[in-house]
Amino acid sequence: MKITFYFQNAPVQQWLDELSQALPGAQLSAWQPGAPPADYAVVWQPPQQLLDEQSQLKAVFNLGAGVDALLKLQWPAQLPLVRIDDGGMAVQMAEYVSHALIRHFRGLDQYDEQQRAGEWKMHRTRLRSEFPVGVMGLGVLGERVARAVAQFDFPVRGWSRSPKQIEGVQCFSGEQGFRDFLAATRVLVNLLPLTPETQNIIHHGTLAQLKPQAYVINVARGAHLVEEDLLAQIDSGHVAGATLDVFRTEPLPPEHPFWKHPKITVTPHSSANTMRHASVAQIAAKIEAFERGESVAGLVDIGRGY
Repeated sequence: MKITFYFQNAPVQQWLDELSQALPGAQLSAWQPGAPPADYAVVWQPPQQLLDEQSQLKAVFNLGAGVDALLKLQWPAQLPLVRIDDGGMAVQMAEYVSHALIRHFRGLDQYDEQQRAGEWKMHRTRLRSEFPVGVMGLGVLGERVARAVAQFDFPVRGWSRSPKQIEGVQCFSGEQGFRDFLAATRVLVNLLPLTPETQNIIHHGTLAQLKPQAYVINVARGAHLVEEDLLAQIDSGHVAGATLDVFRTEPLPPEHPFWKHPKITVTPHSSANTMRHASVAQIAAKIEAFERGESVAGLVDIGRGY
């Protein structure tokens, strides 16, 4: 079994060493133009040339849960694409969202400002019942986030394209369900995959349907959010603020208004990173299952984009 590997600007040899240990019978090599044919490709944001040259691949395994970058390529018909289910990202995402939610709910950003000003002032205690959290996208990451938030006794809603059932989470689906979901949400958390249908999904109309003094946490993709609409909704007072980890242009340009906006927290696409050890173990298990002719989790529906 021959495997080609591509991950630009990553410690490639470390990945290859760990994959070799997990798949001792495999021949692994870093892809470069003109590389010999391989059976499988393990990649992160590969060039079109890799797909064009490696026309005999049995499957491509993506080193992450998001596959939108891959689907921008000319994807060969019938070539299976398999994504990471978790790769150690779910718990990181749950940490990040819980921190952003609690920081806003408890007013800890206000206390940061008071400390800098030397001001001793206590704010009233808020009720969790007044801060229903809505999670858009209930895949592996979204479900973990929804369950984590529920542990803090916040009312939790969830919306997905197809119906889901999660204990402790009120689930919505479909177009009508989306409107009902938004109307029941004060803190909006985005964990949707990026597809043509979900691009720009957080826009003026979406934000206007949220409960007053809403808060936005975007940890999916920058293209989900219409940035100008968020700024307008914050300026109008309907949206209280946002924590944003992903942006349309990354790195975020120095002149971008998000940097200095007092009601927006910016982080550099760091909410969750793929953990090499966990990812290697998962990919190795999927490749072995594929070789045995078994079904594998994380198979991407190219038409849907996730």
